[in-house]
Amino acid sequence: MDFTPTDEQSAARGLAAGIFGDLATPDRLAAAGTGTDPTLWRALCAAGLPAAVPEIGLLGLVLLLEEQGRTTAQTPFATSGVHGLLALTMLGTDEQRARLLPGLGDGTAVATGAIAEPAAVRAEALAGRAGRAGRTGGGGRGGPGGAAQARLSGTVAWVPWLRDATHVLVADSGRALWWVRVADAETVPVETTAPWAAGRLVLDATPAERVGPAHAPPGAGYEEVRAVARIAFAGLQAGVCAGALARAVEHTTTREQFGRPLAAHQGVQLRAADAHMDVESMRLTVYEAAWRYDEGLPYARHALTAAWWASEAGKRVVHTGQHLHGGLGADLEHPVHRHFLWGRQLDAYLGCGSEVLAELGALLAEEGAA
Repeated sequence: MDFTPTDEQSAARGLAAGIFGDLATPDRLAAAGTGTDPTLWRALCAAGLPAAVPEIGLLGLVLLLEEQGRTTAQTPFATSGVHGLLALTMLGTDEQRARLLPGLGDGTAVATGAIAEPAAVRAEALAGRAGRAGRTGGGGRGGPGGAAQARLSGTVAWVPWLRDATHVLVADSGRALWWVRVADAETVPVETTAPWAAGRLVLDATPAERVGPAHAPPGAGYEEVRAVARIAFAGLQAGVCAGALARAVEHTTTREQFGRPLAAHQGVQLRAADAHMDVESMRLTVYEAAWRYDEGLPYARHALTAAWWASEAGKRVVHTGQHLHGGLGADLEHPVHRHFLWGRQLDAYLGCGSEVLAELGALLAEEGAA
């Protein structure tokens, strides 16, 4: 295994670190509330970072999301990268990629995903509706040439960054993947632990375009997209935790108690050391999973392993970051509290550790039986 980034991945990571570091300041984050910081999003798009995602691969996206997580920057970079740019690159037809990727790359279109609750959505196929190309972004009533069309009905309880998205990747009860214009659906604001501009997605005979060839079997690509999403969001969690720990280290080395820095106390050092090992374990497992995916190697077990570490260790680290701030950690306006909120929300989004572990056990048993 060689996790050394390519020159392109390293350059993109350095560029992202500079933009997030300069613009995702505590004051700007507070002003953004639950929505995207438009100045930050424009800067990322002007630098070509979203557009670079199909070229730098999943490992490259993980490196960028680590930098976002360090600052808890208010952008839908993760959702648009996974459920838009990578999903279409992996599964879309040549026509879909040519039509949809440019908008996602320059930021004029933003994608999110509603794939975790496939049983909540049913699809009614529309035979013979592969007519002329619809409006840019797809999902129009006429439908793009050659794309399977359907009407979707159902409710997805919450979708991250839905209120800032223009399109949503939806999985139906057969685990088929559909591209839906948010403007064609109903969205209801939902308050979540982290300020992610989340919303409830309500579909009522909403027009949708099948992602991929019309003849693809039901469920084609679903597990792949699910695994890629887990790997990417595990990388985001690694960054969130690294940022929380960095803030805790800065606080404990500058804050004194009884004439000594807090960091001089053995108990503080042990908590920080445990958190550091957790962060490094998260990074190792997510890097391995992303690298294996990019190299075309089996990755399903590794995606679940990365998700488990991000869930279990992520909770420990963000709690440690808050605890090492003492009384300041209880201040809802303190920057470290954002890391706590993001860490808890990512734990819920990835699936709690016991659920992920049960899924991993079932996969190992299935592989053993085969």
